[in-house]
Amino acid sequence: MSSEKKQRLTSSYTISNDLQQTLTEDFENSSRPDALSKRAQQRLLRSGENDYDRKKYVLFEQASSERDFKYGELSGHGAVEDSVKSNKIDKGIKTVDSKANGEQVTQNNGDRTPPRITSGDRTPPRVSSGDKTPPRKMRKKSARKSLWDVKPEDLELSQPISATRQVDETLQDYSDDTKLKQEILQKMPVIDGIPLSDKVLDDLLPPGFKTVPVPSNYELRSLDMPDLSTLSYGEGNVNDGYTIPEESHMALEMRSSVNPDLIHDVPGLHPLMYFKESDVAVFGKLIETRTIPDSELSSDELKERQCMKLILSIKNSEPNVRKISLRQLMVKTRTFGPKVIFDIVLPLLMSKSLEEEERHLLVKIIGRVMFALDIMVRPYTRKILIVIMPLLIDENQYAREEARAIVSNLAKAVGLAYMISTLRVDIDHPDDYVRNLVSVTFAVVASSLGLQVVLPFLKAICNSKNSWLARHTGVRIIRQIPALMGPRILPHLDGLVNCVLTNVEDQYLTVRTTAASAIASLARASKPYGFESFEPVIEPLLTALKRHRGRSLAAFLEALGSLIPLMDEEYGNYYARQVLRVVSRQLSSPEIQMKYAILRIIEICCSTDSLSKELFTDENFLDDFFSNFWTRRSALEKKTSNMCISACYSLSLKVGAVAVVDRILITLKDSSETFREMALNTISMIIRKQGSFELTDRTVSRLLDGTVYCIQHQGLETDGKIVTDGFGYITESLGIRMKPHNISVISALLYRLKNKEGSVREQAADMIEKSIPVLALCSEEDLLIRLGTILYESLGEVYPFVLGSILGALRAVIKNVKSLDVLSPPISQILATLTPILRNKHLKVQRNVIDLIADIAERAKDYINHREWMRISFELLEMLKAPVKKVRMSANKAFGLIAQAIGPSDVLVTLLNNLRVQERQLRVCTAVAIGIVAKVCLPYTVLPALMNEYRYPDKNVQNGILKSLAFMFEYIGDEGADYIYATTPLLVEALTGRGLIHRQTAASVVKHMALGSMGLGYEDAFINFLNLLWPNIFETSPHVIARVVDAIESIRYALGVGILMNYIMPGLFHPARKVRASYWRVYNRMYISSAHAMVPYYPRFERVGAEVKAEVPKVDEHPEDLGISELDIWI
Repeated sequence: MSSEKKQRLTSSYTISNDLQQTLTEDFENSSRPDALSKRAQQRLLRSGENDYDRKKYVLFEQASSERDFKYGELSGHGAVEDSVKSNKIDKGIKTVDSKANGEQVTQNNGDRTPPRITSGDRTPPRVSSGDKTPPRKMRKKSARKSLWDVKPEDLELSQPISATRQVDETLQDYSDDTKLKQEILQKMPVIDGIPLSDKVLDDLLPPGFKTVPVPSNYELRSLDMPDLSTLSYGEGNVNDGYTIPEESHMALEMRSSVNPDLIHDVPGLHPLMYFKESDVAVFGKLIETRTIPDSELSSDELKERQCMKLILSIKNSEPNVRKISLRQLMVKTRTFGPKVIFDIVLPLLMSKSLEEEERHLLVKIIGRVMFALDIMVRPYTRKILIVIMPLLIDENQYAREEARAIVSNLAKAVGLAYMISTLRVDIDHPDDYVRNLVSVTFAVVASSLGLQVVLPFLKAICNSKNSWLARHTGVRIIRQIPALMGPRILPHLDGLVNCVLTNVEDQYLTVRTTAASAIASLARASKPYGFESFEPVIEPLLTALKRHRGRSLAAFLEALGSLIPLMDEEYGNYYARQVLRVVSRQLSSPEIQMKYAILRIIEICCSTDSLSKELFTDENFLDDFFSNFWTRRSALEKKTSNMCISACYSLSLKVGAVAVVDRILITLKDSSETFREMALNTISMIIRKQGSFELTDRTVSRLLDGTVYCIQHQGLETDGKIVTDGFGYITESLGIRMKPHNISVISALLYRLKNKEGSVREQAADMIEKSIPVLALCSEEDLLIRLGTILYESLGEVYPFVLGSILGALRAVIKNVKSLDVLSPPISQILATLTPILRNKHLKVQRNVIDLIADIAERAKDYINHREWMRISFELLEMLKAPVKKVRMSANKAFGLIAQAIGPSDVLVTLLNNLRVQERQLRVCTAVAIGIVAKVCLPYTVLPALMNEYRYPDKNVQNGILKSLAFMFEYIGDEGADYIYATTPLLVEALTGRGLIHRQTAASVVKHMALGSMGLGYEDAFINFLNLLWPNIFETSPHVIARVVDAIESIRYALGVGILMNYIMPGLFHPARKVRASYWRVYNRMYISSAHAMVPYYPRFERVGAEVKAEVPKVDEHPEDLGISELDIWI
C-alpha cells in the first residue's frame, strides 16, 4: 500500500521547480508586457496621439497653474502677453474689444525688437556689453512693439558673440587681479557659447538671487571646470534639466497615501464597474473624507462631495446608473455652481489615462451643464475652450461633432463679443498648433451665430497691417467655414471673398497659399453658383500661377480649377485650357500636394458637362498622366489610390471607357497585389456606371483573363471584397458576352472551391453565386445543373462562413434553373439535407438556409410531401427565437410560403400552440407569422381558428391572438373591411376587459382596421369602437395612452373631424387638470393634422356672458353668417 501511495499518476504531472522558477524569472525580467496590459494601453486615447496632439496637455497644465486662466500668460510667451495687453487687431474691432475687455489701447511703433519665443527654443538670449535692457518686471510698464509688427525674417536671432570676446569683456568688471581669480575666470564654464559670468547670471536670473560666499574651510582641489560643452538635451539623460512630470506632486502623494480600493466604502455612492488609479487624483478626496458625516462639512464641501459622487457615477458606473446620475446632476447644476463642476470635469478630460467612452461621457456632462448654467459659464469660457478646442481636430468624427456642439452652445450662451475677446489673444500666437485650434473654433462660432455678425471681425483680421500671423489665422478661419456651413455661405459669399482677396497677393508665402486654399474651399461649397463673387480673384490667381513653384503652385492651381464648374461654357473652356496647360507641365512633379491638386482638378474638370472633350483627348496628356500616376507607389497609399480611381473614372466620362480601360488592363497582371486591386476597382467602377458596350471583344477577353489572374493570385491575408465585387460587376455588365468565357471562368472558381483555406473557398462560392444569373442568361442549363450537384456535395462544409456562401450559391442555382425536374439530386433530397443545417447558429448560415427553404416552398411545393413540410415547420419555430431580427423576418416569410404550399390549417395549428410559451419575443414572432399566413392564404381561412383559440383562458394566448389580428389587418389593408363585423364581438370583449394589455393590443387592432377601411361605409362600427376607446384616454400607463390615442386618430380618418369634436369639446375646459390634459392631448394631435377641417365645427360664442332666454326665432332674409345651426355646440 505504501508503494501505491507513492505512485504518481501521469495526469498530476507538472514541470519541475527549477524550470518553473526559471520561467518566472524570465517573465519578470522580460520587458515585453502581457497581452491584457497591452490591450488596456491601446484603449487609451493617448496611445494614438502624436507629438502635435500632445501639446494640449502642456496647455492645460499651464492653464491650471494660473488663477485667471489667461492664455497669454499660461502659454509661457512673455512677449505675446505684452503684445496682448498693449495691442489691438485693428480699428475695425476696437468697439467690440473695448466692450468685452475694457483694455487700454496703446501702440508704439518705435521698438523693432522681435519677441523671444521660448517654447522649444534652445537659442541663448542675446548678451551684449552695450545692452541696457532693464529686467522683465521693470519692462512691463513700458510700451513695446506687438508681435504682429514682426516680419518672419526678423525672427532670426542674431549670432551669439564669441566666447573669447565675452570672457574678455567680463573680466573688465573685476578689479582683483590675483592669480587665482584670473585662473578661475579663464576657466569659466561656457554653455552654447555663453560664459556663465556673474553679470550674465544676473541678467539671466530674476531678482532675488545672490552669490553665496565661499566657506572658509573650503579647499580648492582642482581648477578644472566640468565639461559642459557636450550637454545633451535628449531624453533619458541624467544631465537633463527639469522636465514636467507625468503627474503633479499632489497626485503622486495622494496615490501613495490613498488606497483606490477604498472607494467602494464611500457611503451613498452608486456601485462602480471600475475605479482607476488615475481617478485618485480627482476623486481621492472622497476616500479621505469617507468617515466624515455630511453634517460636519461646510456647505461648499458638501456640494463638492455630492458633485464628485454624481460625476464618478456617470463616468464609472453602469448605463442605467449613469442615466439616473446625469439626471440628478442636471437638476442640481445651479445649486452646485460652475466652479465645483468644472474643477472636477475639466482635469478629468485632460487625463492621460482617459479612454474614448469616458471622454464621450465627460463631454456630454459639459454640454448638459452648459445648457443649465447658460450665462453663468462666462468666467470659465477660456478654460472650457482650452479643453474642448483640441477635440475639434480629433481624428474621431463623433468627438469632433460633440466638440462643435459645445463650442456652438458656449458661443450662444456668452455672446460673440465675449468669445472674440477670449480668443483674439491667440490669433497671432507664435505656435501654429494654437492658431489652428483658434481658426477651427472661430469657424464653429461663425457657423453657430451667423456669418453676418462675424464678418466684420473676419475682415478686420484678414486686412490687419500689423501682423502676418493674424492675417494667416483670419484666412484659415475662412477656409474652415465652408466645410461646416456648406451652401449656407452663399448669401455672404461677396464678403468672404473680399476678405481673402487682398491676401492672395500678400507678401508672405504662407498667407498667399492659405488664401488660395480658402478660395478653393469657398468655390466647392458654393458650386454651381456665385461666379460673380469670384471674378475679382481670377486675375490674381492667373498671375500667381506664373510666379510660384512646387507646393505653393498646387494651392493656386487647385483654387483656379475649383472655379471652373462655376463658369459658363465659354469662360470655363478658356480657363480650363489655361489650367490644364500648367497641369500637363506638372504631371511629373514629385510634390505630394501637387499630385493631390492635379487629381482633384482632373476630377472636377472631367465631371463638368460644359467643358469640351477635346481638352482631354490629347494622347500625350493621357500617356503622361498614366505613366506618372498609375504606379505601384500610388497604389500603396490609400488616399492617393482612391483619388486616382476617382480621377480615372472622371476621365472615362470625357475620353470614353475604352481609352482608360485599355491603359489599365496590363496592370491586372502586375506582381503587386494592391496595384492589381486598384486597377480592378477602377475598371469595375467604370463598367458599373457606364456599361461595357464600348469595349471590343479583344478588350473583353483581356479583361476576363486579367480578372481570373487577380482571383488566382490573391493573397490570403487581404480582404477579397474588392475582387469579389469587381468580378460581380464585370460579369453582370458583360451579360451575354460572357458565353465564350464561361467554361474557363467557372473552372477556375471550382478549382478554388477545393482549396484547403476556408477564406478561399468562401470567396469562390460567393463568385459562383454572382456568376449564376449570367449563366442562366447565356442558357448554360447543363452547367447550372452540374454546379448544383457540386454545391450539394459541398454542404458538408465544416466552416460556417463557407457553408453560408455555398448555401447562397445553391439558392441562386435553384432560382435560375428553368426546370427543377432535371436537378441532380432531386429537390426533395436537397430539402431533407437542409433540415439539420437549420440548427446551425451562425447568422450567415441561418439566413441563407431559411431563404433557400422559402424559395423551394415557392418554386417546388409539388415536389415535397406534406409530412416533410410539417417537419420543417417545427424546425423553423426555433428560428423565431433567433436574436437577430433579419433571421426572424426570414423565418416568418418562410412560414407564409409553406402555408401557401400545403394549406394554412396544419401550419396554423403549429403556430397557435406556440402562443402558449412563456417567452414574449417568441409569442410576438408567432403572431407576426400568423398575420403573414392570413395574408398569403386569405383571412377567411385563418379567422375561425383564431376566434376559437381566443376562448382559451390563458391571457398570453388571448393577447397573442389580438396581436395576430393587428398584424393581419395591417398586412391585408382594405381587404380587412369584409371582416370588421365578424371580429367586432371579440374586440368589444377585449376593450371592455380589465386587463391593460388586452385593451392596449385591441386598440392597435382598431387602429389598423380603421386605416384600412376608411371611406368604405363602416362608420357605425367605428362609432361603437370609439365609445369603447374613449374612457381609456384617462389611463396612466404611457404605452396604453399611446396606443389609444393612435387608435382614436385613426378613427378620425374614418369618421371625420366633426363627430370627434363632439367628444372633445366638453372636456377641454374641465375643472380637473388631469381630465383637461387628456382631452387636450387628443385635440392637439387633431389640430396639427386637420386644422383646416375643424373650422366649420367650432361653436359660435355670440351669447357667451349673457343669459340665454327662449326667444321666437327671427328669420333674416339677408344673413351675414352662413353657419350651419345643426353643427353648433352650446357650452
